[in-house]
Formats: sequence, C-alpha cells, structure tokens
Amino acid sequence: MEEYIATLRELLVEPPGAYSALMFAALLVIAAIANWVTKYILLRWLHRLIHALPVGQPEDKALRLAFIARLAHVVPALILATGVSHSVLELNNTLVVVVSNVCSAFIALTVGMAFCSLLDLIDVVYRRRPDAPSKPIKGYLQLGKILVFVVAAILIISMLVNRNPLILLSGLGAMAAVLMLIFQDTILSLVASLQIGSNDMVRIGDWIEMPSQNADGYVIEVALHTVKVQNWDKTITTVPVRKLITDSFKNWRGMFDSGGRRIKRSIYLDQRSIRFLGKDEVRHLEEFVLINEYLEQKNVELTEWNARLEAQGVKPINERRVTNLGTFRAYVERYLRSHPGVHKDMLLLVRQLQPGATGIPLEIYCFTNDTRWVSYEGIQADIFDHLLAILPTFDLRVFQQCSDTSGMIAAVPVQSARPEEAPGGKV
Repeated sequence: MEEYIATLRELLVEPPGAYSALMFAALLVIAAIANWVTKYILLRWLHRLIHALPVGQPEDKALRLAFIARLAHVVPALILATGVSHSVLELNNTLVVVVSNVCSAFIALTVGMAFCSLLDLIDVVYRRRPDAPSKPIKGYLQLGKILVFVVAAILIISMLVNRNPLILLSGLGAMAAVLMLIFQDTILSLVASLQIGSNDMVRIGDWIEMPSQNADGYVIEVALHTVKVQNWDKTITTVPVRKLITDSFKNWRGMFDSGGRRIKRSIYLDQRSIRFLGKDEVRHLEEFVLINEYLEQKNVELTEWNARLEAQGVKPINERRVTNLGTFRAYVERYLRSHPGVHKDMLLLVRQLQPGATGIPLEIYCFTNDTRWVSYEGIQADIFDHLLAILPTFDLRVFQQCSDTSGMIAAVPVQSARPEEAPGGKV
C-alpha cells in the first residue's frame, strides 16, 4: 500500500498540490461511503432489529432509533478528522487545524443532540411508572438539556477558536450577572418546580382552578417553565410554573381522594305556606317510614310539654305543635341518610338560612359517594327532583318570581294535604 502511495506521489509532483487535492477528495469519498453504509445499511438493520424486539413500545423504539441515528453522524466526521491529520495528505498546517476543529465541533454538537434524544427516551419510559403523575421529571430533564447545550456550546466555541475550554469557563465568571439575567426565568422556574415537587402541590391529572390565568381543568403536563391545563372546553391554558407559587389556585385532588363530592344547594320556600299541622295531617305523615319514628318522638315530647303547661293552668294558645316546615326538614335529613348516592360518613346537614326577599332558604349540605361529574350531577338532580315533588304533601310552596310583565312576586296556591287526597307514604 505504501509503495502505491509513493508511486502516486511521484507521478503527481506537478502541478503543486495535486497529490494533496487528490488524497483529500479520496478522503471525502471514503467519508461519504462510510456515511451511506452507516445510514442505509447499518441503521436499516438496527431498525428491523429494534422493531423485532418483543419489549418496548413503538414510541420507545422510535426514540431509540433517533438516538442511534444522531450518533451515526459522528462516523464521517471522525473519518475526516483522522484523515486530515495523517501525514499522507501533506496539507497545510492551518488547513489541517481548521478541518480538524470543525469536525470536532460537529462531533460535539451531534453527541449533545444524541444525549438530548436519550433524555427524551428516559422521559417516555419514566411516564409509564405508576408514580410518574405525582413525581414528574420532565422539568429536570429539560434543565439537563439546557446544561447539555451549554456544555456543547462551550466546547464548540473552544474548538472553533482553537482554545482551551477552561479559558472560556474562566471568562464566564465575569459574565455571571449577564447569565443570571438571561436565565432568570429558568432559575425562577427551577426553584418553583422544586417547591411544587417537594410540597406535592400539583400532579399530572389534578383538576386545578386558577381564575387569574383563566385555567380550569386537568393538568396534562408539568415541565420546567410551564404547566399545561386542559380546560373543560378542551382548550389548553399554559401557566408559568412560578405562577403556581406566587398566585393562589384551587386543587380539587382532595375532593377526589376523599371519595365525596359536596352538594350545597337551597330550596327557597314561601314563608306564607309555613303553618302548624293538624292531628289528621300528622297521622297521615306518620305513614312515611322515614319520619314515623320522628313524629312519634315529637308527639311524646310535645305531649309531656303541654301536659306541664296544662297543670300550670296556662291557656292552650301556649301549647307547642308540630310545623310542616320542621317535619319536612326532618324528612329531608332522613331521606338523604337513606339515599344510596349520599356518603354516609361525611357531614350531612339540613338547615334554615336567614329569610330574605326570596323566602326562607332550606339548605341541603351533604356529599355524594361518587366524585365523577356526570354521576354527581345525576345524584344531585335526583335528590332535588324528589324534594320539590313531595313539597305539596307537607303543604309547603316553593317561592319564585313570576315571569309576567308586572314583575309581581307570587306563589302558586296548593291545596292542603288531606289524608284522602295526599299521595301514599311510599318514598
């Protein structure tokens, strides 16, 4: 081989530089052939091999191929960098240094991009872990990408100017203030990500509500700089990570974890429909299984109270009697406790609020045992459908404003529930 090269050198003495130009062209051809072999033969073989493997998802395999493909670009650059430094080419020292440094810079860039592809692969694999939504690492991987590009940039610049990288690093100390200004958002986002992760404030899949950022929906991504929220109308709101530290927001995760979703709604009753119940009406209401025990206890309590008043010679007007509103309130409470959709271990309350221009609010406060939105709305509607329909049995009326042009406030009169006209006691 050396004899052929020596003979070729003797033949190409004239014109000057012909031998070096020919050898450099041959080196370029060798690099091109190596690039073709790497891309169209080796990578295709690896492509088939990776897709034939039984393990891994298609997304994993695509990222593996991207990682290998980026490393394949190193092969022609290595051939050029090694070939120009060989004495056979007889190139000018300046040209050798330039070509070698450019190839080295290209190798540094390619390795950095390949390492970023590896970080993407790590993120995809990690997200399949059961604890990935509660501990996302995408922000830290993005920080790693930034560091990789910074290191690659320093190496590329040092290779192109043919200087030691340590010289550039020593100059970065004087540029610390400028770098702090450039990476201000990154530093703030990193600190916010650490606080969010350590305090477990937001996870992927959490439903958060942040009015200041017009965000109301599920968290679909937590990155270094931003948090993506898919709103109820399927729009995407991008919230800066630091806003989750500086601004207030509501996380509904506690509601889902507790297993109960709150119902807090009032029925507005016409105050003019509230009255005492007669004995016949009380006997009829005792047919309700839910409140017969309540009425029996109330009857014993009122009988004893009124007996003491009678013994004192007090007039009958001072006697205590059962009201339709109190009986209805007791019925509502027992109905909720027996409802299959109401959580029995959480707070359940039926209370009167302060009367106003729209009547007496009777507030129902309880929790459903199904936190899904559709099921929750169905349970809530079922409860209030029943309560509104059974109100006339207790001779109560719902307060509402008339829709005519007079704007008067009125209520539809309801006949008193006599035993022979009232519905049966089935609930």
